[in-house]
Amino acid sequence: MKEPLAFRLRPKNMDDIVGQEHLVGKNGIIRKCVEKGEMFSSIFYGPPGTGKTTLASVIGSVLNLTCRRFNAVSGNKKDLDAIFAEAKLTGRILLICDEVHRLNKDKQDLLLPHVENGNIILIGATTANPFHSINPAIRSRCHLFEFKSLSKEDVKKAVHYAISASEGLNNSVSIEDDALDLLCDRVNGDVRSALNILEFAAVTCKDAKIVKEDILEQCKVALQRTWGSEDGYYDLLSGFQKSIRGSDVNAALYYLSLLANANDLESIVRRLLVIAYEDIGLANPACVARTYPACQSALSVGFPEAMLPLGMQVIDLCLSPKSRTAADAVHKVNDLTSQKAFDVPPYLRLTPVNLSNDEKYSYERYDCFHKIQYLPDEIKNIEFIDNFQKNKYEQQLKLIYEELKKNPRTSDLRRLYKK
Repeated sequence: MKEPLAFRLRPKNMDDIVGQEHLVGKNGIIRKCVEKGEMFSSIFYGPPGTGKTTLASVIGSVLNLTCRRFNAVSGNKKDLDAIFAEAKLTGRILLICDEVHRLNKDKQDLLLPHVENGNIILIGATTANPFHSINPAIRSRCHLFEFKSLSKEDVKKAVHYAISASEGLNNSVSIEDDALDLLCDRVNGDVRSALNILEFAAVTCKDAKIVKEDILEQCKVALQRTWGSEDGYYDLLSGFQKSIRGSDVNAALYYLSLLANANDLESIVRRLLVIAYEDIGLANPACVARTYPACQSALSVGFPEAMLPLGMQVIDLCLSPKSRTAADAVHKVNDLTSQKAFDVPPYLRLTPVNLSNDEKYSYERYDCFHKIQYLPDEIKNIEFIDNFQKNKYEQQLKLIYEELKKNPRTSDLRRLYKK
């Protein structure tokens, strides 16, 4: 059976690797290690199709090490035991662990002693952020190397080589310039995807010439690195919210479109509602109120039409004045209650005991409601709101707040009611 094009063209040495100059270029840190005949347990992280597993294999080949592959998701203890036994017999083994962030504790417990004593050189590959997703026990024993997305020129270089190489397409097809540009734009730095699409187009094109339509046939939407990475997707959501907070309407619409391409309408709606209350808040309550019906409209019509109400509301939120007064107050009170919870004052409890009638909360004394102390004694003077913004609505609220503060609150209801 014929092997896939991307597999056949896997580099055999570092000079064949496209991109990652900071790692394998003339002064690349990994090249320096390998040239001195050394390699250390490492975590390779970055977008898919950027050469993580490829470089690991090249390192094993150049250093003449026995290489074994292990998938942290599907591999089991029996597989690891076999690798460890082989390492004891043959010397050091380079273990390439795919999806290393999925390595559970049982497998780590088996692996770590062999990494410690040097029988195993571990190279873990992942698209996730190792600072968030890799267990500290693994991370502390490994060097971290980031793989960057390949440039358009890098991908073009790989495509040209694939067409001309004897083990590749061997000049059996050609590709027009506009088709090549489209292909390199759509794969977004993922050279493996580029080669997969190229191989398919080489079979389906007419007259041995790949044209723009052949690429569009398989790649109607640009690939997004975020689709293959949980971290990447949350990076998009983060960029989306921060763009609205920073009033950059063009950036916010850009991130909205990328999120829409992932077809996760519920996450967009949830994030927009959070943004409205967290970042716009009291500066423009009317804008906040408009966000919910816009989101409901989007959910009702679905994509692609959902982009209309969503886009309109994103513009509204972006260009609205901003205030985090309410959000900051919520964070402050949450910080306090997460550390200690104080008892509700006896006179505020639903069924107070051991209190006379004139010491209990009176539902008829409307004139006293704003003079009663509602906070527990330990924190009776605390204030969670202390940064009213200068917008008109918050200034009105501030006037009311300051006026209320002129009336000292009391827990002595008997004396209050006698006044």
